[in-house]
Amino acid sequence: MYRKLSITLVVGLLSMAFACTGWTAATPEEVSRLGKDLTPIGAEKAGNKAGTIPAWDGGITTPPAGYEKGKKPIDPYADDKVLFTIDAANMDKYADQLTDGYKALMKTYPTFKMKVYPTHRSASMPQRIYDATKRIGATAELVEGGNGVINAGEGFPFPIPENGIEVVWNHLLRWRVDQVDRKYVAAPVMANGSYVGVHMRQKIDFNYSHAGQTDATLDNKVLFYLETVTAPARNAGRILLVHDTLDQEKEHRGAWTYNPGQRRVRRAPHVAFDNPGIAMDGLFTSDQTDMYNGSPQRYNWELAGKQEMYVPYNCYKLGSESLEYSDIIKPNHMSCEDVRYELHRVWKVVGTLKEGTRHIYKKRVFYIDEDSWNLIAADYYDKRDQLWRVHISHTVNYYDVKTIWTLSDVSYDLENGRYGIQYLSNDKPMWKFNEDAGLESKIFTVNSLRRSGRR
Repeated sequence: MYRKLSITLVVGLLSMAFACTGWTAATPEEVSRLGKDLTPIGAEKAGNKAGTIPAWDGGITTPPAGYEKGKKPIDPYADDKVLFTIDAANMDKYADQLTDGYKALMKTYPTFKMKVYPTHRSASMPQRIYDATKRIGATAELVEGGNGVINAGEGFPFPIPENGIEVVWNHLLRWRVDQVDRKYVAAPVMANGSYVGVHMRQKIDFNYSHAGQTDATLDNKVLFYLETVTAPARNAGRILLVHDTLDQEKEHRGAWTYNPGQRRVRRAPHVAFDNPGIAMDGLFTSDQTDMYNGSPQRYNWELAGKQEMYVPYNCYKLGSESLEYSDIIKPNHMSCEDVRYELHRVWKVVGTLKEGTRHIYKKRVFYIDEDSWNLIAADYYDKRDQLWRVHISHTVNYYDVKTIWTLSDVSYDLENGRYGIQYLSNDKPMWKFNEDAGLESKIFTVNSLRRSGRR
């Protein structure tokens, strides 16, 4: 429920209403529901009628026994047993709780399956994020045209969303961490399972989420992003710097690249939309990083309501140090043995390419977790309206910093049997968060990028 109307009624009225009204903020009465019948960031606090989705009780608020700070997360649900497995043989029984992407994967690859476990609403966040969400819930607004947000900072701008673009902005501005310094492997995988791993180091400052941030203090910058390719040798030394903005009508994304072959820093306006992601052999577009990023301006976003869906959740096993990459990367699709699925409520948003704009995806269907605003599954359609790619995020709660965020994500190309996988770090040190990352603002400048390139 939201806006005192049922989801069905609201969604039915939105297309008519937007033709004659502008963007409006939530009312104080609506925001007062946060922490009552809604969680502090806007999810339904109650469980479902069937009892298969429990009520939210705060999520994981303390690390499990045995966890050591700076080490890989311990699986708090390691003793859970598989309830059932969904595959091509029985998928029709669960069709209403499966995305079209998952159905296509099972039809295309008979070995693809989903091991379903008990649902745990493990999402938790710092109290200041809850407080900030309540503070800005009645002030945040979309700019004209929806390509930016004003009167917001630190928290989720639209905890009680009216439309699809507000849900998308909640994903773009969601709480992850303040800072991260992480090393990982990305791999464009051939249909036969062969691949060459691309080793990356990524440093991000999520400026929007810092304590006390407002429009006045943000200087319109929501994040600073620095990505360096460290291997293989043919790609090593490539660096990408990105500055993303809150009001993208006022100021577009700034992006620069350093190419070691040219030994020059260049502006990179191509790092956006459907241009290929770095070193992923065309299997990811630039706007698929972090499942979806950048400007939402090329699509009309329809809110199709909320559904109960089987989605990857609490996938701690997938990050185990005992797994080799060869255990995970297989022909046609990644191994299904260590991926955990649970039944959760998700917002469904359909993005349709605007007339007069271009993108390789004519339509995108997003499934966004109600408890964290993470985009957790996406289906992409080509210009023939055929399902082309399926994008999946495997999330965990990094409970030492209280955030639900990706452990890895994978994009499947149904046409050629290939896929790309990102953020594998089984043999890498644990990612450094917040003060442990220790990222200084000066490293995210163009001058710093030039100096890095010369070293």
